Amino acid sequence: MGVKNYLIEGVSGTGKTSVATELHRRGYHVIHGDRELAYKGNSETGEPMDGSVLEQSILDVGFGHKHHLWDVDKVRSLVADRSHAISFFCGGSRNFNRFIDLFDGVFVLDVDLDTLDRRLASRPEDEFGGKPAEREFIRRLHATQEDVPKNATRIDANAPLASVVDDILSKC
Repeated sequence: MGVKNYLIEGVSGTGKTSVATELHRRGYHVIHGDRELAYKGNSETGEPMDGSVLEQSILDVGFGHKHHLWDVDKVRSLVADRSHAISFFCGGSRNFNRFIDLFDGVFVLDVDLDTLDRRLASRPEDEFGGKPAEREFIRRLHATQEDVPKNATRIDANAPLASVVDDILSKC
């Protein structure tokens, strides 16, 4: 939905939602991808999952994470709408490779392990990262960086939120 479109990614707990909220507060157009575009689907075909497979995604953290997708057609449609000067798409998607080329820039929020642990420890159990198994899974993803876009601009998200957002905006 912007003349310029940016993706803000990172493992759970790095601050994507907080950055999105601050960008919105400052008057920028923001799409909360995990709320507005996400669904559980087949990571190869994009087809939505049926009920029994959805149950497996609830029980198996890694399985659920792998099938956390964004609706590619909706992403394309939002990017094609040029009614905003800048749009920020914030969140995580396992199928980002199917639409990443649509963005003018990609930022990956990064924090040290102590900061990540502290942030995840404060999450309620009904939020991803609130359960011990989810926290352990996120710690592994943090260590391997296996599911974040390569060749993205890294942003030090250990800094205060206002500084993190200022850093992103200075690179736009």
